[in-house]
Amino acid sequence: MSALGKVVRSGVGRRRVQTLVIGLATMMAVAASVLGGTLLVVSGAPFDDAFAGRHGAHLSVEFDAGEVSAGQLARSRDTGGVSDAAGPFRTATVTPRSDGAGPGGPMTVVGRGDPGRAVDEVALLDGRWPTRSGEIALSADSSLLPTLGMKIAFSDLPGGPALTVVGVARSVTRTADAWVVPSQMPALTGPDSGGYQMLYRFTAAGTAARITAGTEAVTRSLPPGAAVGETSWLTVRKNAERDTALYVPFLIAFGTLGLVMSVLIVGNVVASAVGTATRRIGILKAVGFTPSQVVRAYVGQALIPAAAGTALGVLAGHLLAVPVLAETEEVYGAPSLTIAPWVDLAVIAGVLGLVAVTAWASAWRAGRLRTVDALAVGRGVSSGRGRWAARLAGRLPLPQPVALGLARPFARPARALAMGTAILFGAVAVTFTVGMGASLGQVMKARAHDAADVVVPAPLPDLGPQGPDTGKRSEADPAAVAAAVEAAAGTGKHYSAATIRATVSGLTGTTDVIAFTGDASWGGYTMVSGRWIDRPGEAVVPTPFLAATGTRVGNTVTLNGLAQPVTVRIVGEVLDPRKDGMQVFTDASTLTAARPDLTETSHHIAVTPGTDVTGYVDALNKDLAPLGATAQSGGLDGGSGVVVTLNALSMILTLMLVAVAALGVLNGVLLDTRERVREIGVHKALGMAPRQTVAMVLTSVVVTGLAAGALGVPLGVALHGWVLPAMGDSVGLRLPGSVIAVYDAAELLPLALGGLLIAALGALLPAGWAAGARTATALRTE
Repeated sequence: MSALGKVVRSGVGRRRVQTLVIGLATMMAVAASVLGGTLLVVSGAPFDDAFAGRHGAHLSVEFDAGEVSAGQLARSRDTGGVSDAAGPFRTATVTPRSDGAGPGGPMTVVGRGDPGRAVDEVALLDGRWPTRSGEIALSADSSLLPTLGMKIAFSDLPGGPALTVVGVARSVTRTADAWVVPSQMPALTGPDSGGYQMLYRFTAAGTAARITAGTEAVTRSLPPGAAVGETSWLTVRKNAERDTALYVPFLIAFGTLGLVMSVLIVGNVVASAVGTATRRIGILKAVGFTPSQVVRAYVGQALIPAAAGTALGVLAGHLLAVPVLAETEEVYGAPSLTIAPWVDLAVIAGVLGLVAVTAWASAWRAGRLRTVDALAVGRGVSSGRGRWAARLAGRLPLPQPVALGLARPFARPARALAMGTAILFGAVAVTFTVGMGASLGQVMKARAHDAADVVVPAPLPDLGPQGPDTGKRSEADPAAVAAAVEAAAGTGKHYSAATIRATVSGLTGTTDVIAFTGDASWGGYTMVSGRWIDRPGEAVVPTPFLAATGTRVGNTVTLNGLAQPVTVRIVGEVLDPRKDGMQVFTDASTLTAARPDLTETSHHIAVTPGTDVTGYVDALNKDLAPLGATAQSGGLDGGSGVVVTLNALSMILTLMLVAVAALGVLNGVLLDTRERVREIGVHKALGMAPRQTVAMVLTSVVVTGLAAGALGVPLGVALHGWVLPAMGDSVGLRLPGSVIAVYDAAELLPLALGGLLIAALGALLPAGWAAGARTATALRTE
């Protein structure tokens, strides 16, 4: 081993605390960077690759077959800006039943003779494409479990056609739930029903404005009202990226905190090592080391623990990515999603390069020191620095050890600033995590939107209109259950909710429609804008529904797949992340003509003040037992795997940041106590007890901890105010003020004291070491 290598190895071995601090700081930064970089890649790559490979449609438009002809639609492919088009294809909204197992939800079926090539090439995942009437290919995303060979009956259509599933396919832009040959479509459409679908690719379609311009261009020459719905590829892309995109702003925040803290801590550790080893540097130069070798020695002492921390950080990043990537593996039928090797390489090179540059900048002073000056400098600190603070502290009515400790940061202001910065980032992380946990709790309340004391759950939701041969199912009569609830002693406010499935013009798949009987405004529904429904024909919808349909509060939408179309006016925007935000909330009387038989109904009850909920449930269940229903205390479950994962990740990353901050304090206090070992020996010789020594060391970080905590809390609140809306935007949700403004004055003070706690934790071990040092040994130390 070369002489330089021996110096590096010796330095790493002697400075165990500094080595540990650099390693943990680097591990934290690398873990967050690997996870964040992976999600940035994974969130867009699968969709982009599939869209390019399958020539996805930039725009899918559904037209009313009664308003426009196939010839008129065919001529729209020649519109300026259209690079290619497919269609018109006949469409139908139908409600299937599979093998007599019960009804399925309404689905959009499209008549296509082949999977296509130039526009929206449908990928066959299993089986084959339909080649004759009586056959159907189901989308892998269909509400029915796609199984080859199963029979699907459409018993509500004339003649009750039954089709055999011969293939399972997927359209990258979600243009249909199922496909049949064109000759099958007349049997699936009534005399005055059905529509046409046109698929377009544009020469420029990278923004919503360009998609809007393209839509206006292709519909300009068509009769007004012919287009009844459209879907942009940008909307489909955003929905596909929804799960992973949620994590990106959150991880960017933690990754930035980790990287900045790593730079500060590495710079501080190396600068402190240079400052406390001035005499050693002089000896190295005296025995022949060049300035460049001295600098490289200190850079090497930083890079070795940084390399170990980087390796552990890459491993931690991979482990933390497992639950996140698992949520996206099935989106495109991929067997698994893994971390791209180039992400690892980029993070490793970037972090180690950052460490090397930071260490070099801090070690540059060591190379510039003159040998004679370095040999002549001892380990003492300038006796005049911080004298004013010591005199001021001495006048305060405080014990002498406490006064000495409070004055200490002013003797080493640069070191105190470095420790304070580490504590600051720890306080920011803790404040941010507390706020995010509270905000996610508010989101979960909105997700459950059930503030009821007692609930009578509904059976499984009704999945659409039933055919004449569906048969009767054994279920409680909602009217009888409602009467029992009304008559029960202790019943306060109550409402019922029934869920059906319908389709919306221009959108594939089904949309849940929740119909209320009674006033449900008290039930925990968090409004973002507008108001709650108060009359028939009105509806409130989540933000993603508005985005997917291109509507806003005040517009109308039409619900299909029922006995007859139902048009509702949107009067409010509600916070609801369930079902990807594709739900419609309305009054039950709105659906009276289209669905008079709403049976799968839940009942939600708020008991009167002073009523014992357990006793109320027991009494109500005696009345409900003959009806086949059961009441339970509390609302319906509103848990979410994404929220659990986010809370777990934030807790892990915050603990890592706090640990690194505490170790940064430990490093600074340890250096300080070792520099002051002779001074501490003098204090002990004059009668300072071990407990007083501990108090002196601990109080030396009080001012720094309080200042850093006081500054870290508003910065953490500001970070929370930026990250939470960004997380909402990433999944298409607008968050109301009640979700973001979650801090109150009662908890801000304890959070501010968190900086003091981090400082005390970091200083505890050096304080114990100083208290345990023998007086004679300390006095002999030069």
